[in-house]
Amino acid sequence: MSSNKNALIRYKTLDKCLKNKYKQYTLEDLIDECSEALFEFEGKESFVSKRTVQLDLQNMRSEKFGYEAPIEVYERKFYRYSDPDYSIHNISVNENDLKAMNNAVQILKQFKDFSMFKDMNGVIQKLEDSIHATNQKSIIHLDKNEQLKGLEHIDILYESILNKKVLKICYKSFKARESNNITVHPQLLKEYNNRWFLICWQKKAIYNLALDRIEEIEIDENTEYIDKDFDADRYFGEVIGATVSETQRPQNVIFFVTSQHAPYVKTKPFHHSQEIIKEDENGTTFKICVKLNFELERMILGMGEFLTVLGPRKLKQRIARSIRIAHSNYQGNEKMNEEL
Repeated sequence: MSSNKNALIRYKTLDKCLKNKYKQYTLEDLIDECSEALFEFEGKESFVSKRTVQLDLQNMRSEKFGYEAPIEVYERKFYRYSDPDYSIHNISVNENDLKAMNNAVQILKQFKDFSMFKDMNGVIQKLEDSIHATNQKSIIHLDKNEQLKGLEHIDILYESILNKKVLKICYKSFKARESNNITVHPQLLKEYNNRWFLICWQKKAIYNLALDRIEEIEIDENTEYIDKDFDADRYFGEVIGATVSETQRPQNVIFFVTSQHAPYVKTKPFHHSQEIIKEDENGTTFKICVKLNFELERMILGMGEFLTVLGPRKLKQRIARSIRIAHSNYQGNEKMNEEL
């Protein structure tokens, strides 16, 4: 069980003890109560240290979690709330708190039709009722498309990662003529540009499987799961998008953006490594350090005539080739357009 859930159980247990008007609790009693509560929840022996409970009481007294609990020690031995009506579950919220909660609810509402969030529907409704925000329209809109192919697999993939289950997947890549059956150890679900991917361990490497290319999934109960303790921030830290080459090293990508569109790239950097090399009245020259991949090329081509790749030479040649092919496509369609 996570340390956060452990702490929540202890706070709830301490709150129950401190507001009990008919029993006196020493520090040792509180330790026993917390240990017992964790034992009931986990089903196994769990000892809570004296230091942990003392720190919990200190946190409850402080503003750290917004409790500011009126905990007192009387007769230098027993713990209780000085206010008999106090409980950490009865904390009042101000107008700013309600507004912040409402904003969070409006964002959550946009996911409630997503199958993997179906269990959240009742929670979202309770939150709306609690903060009286049912009739307020959303002022934040997130880009999503529930009709994307492959989304039907998210539930089983999510549960398999959560419960550490090995999967047998029937997968057909865009380049393959036939489907392949592979056994994988799922590590992460990744979304990029409204497309979902499964990051998984297979044999001796990390693989990236597009959900829209998965045909069938079956749980493999006979194979022991391998947990790679996957660090998503580190793994995707040197790329744009979801395609990561294990053998390729990051390179300095240098590109020029016209003055009209340079502010867009400044305020929305292509990558966290982005920096400005040169700037004049014609535009700005930027540099990012990334591995070359398909998503990088798509992003560059999306800027059209407003962006020019200066290096590396391989990327510059690939972009130039794509532009030539695109130009020839339009040239070849002129006659067709006239007929239409």
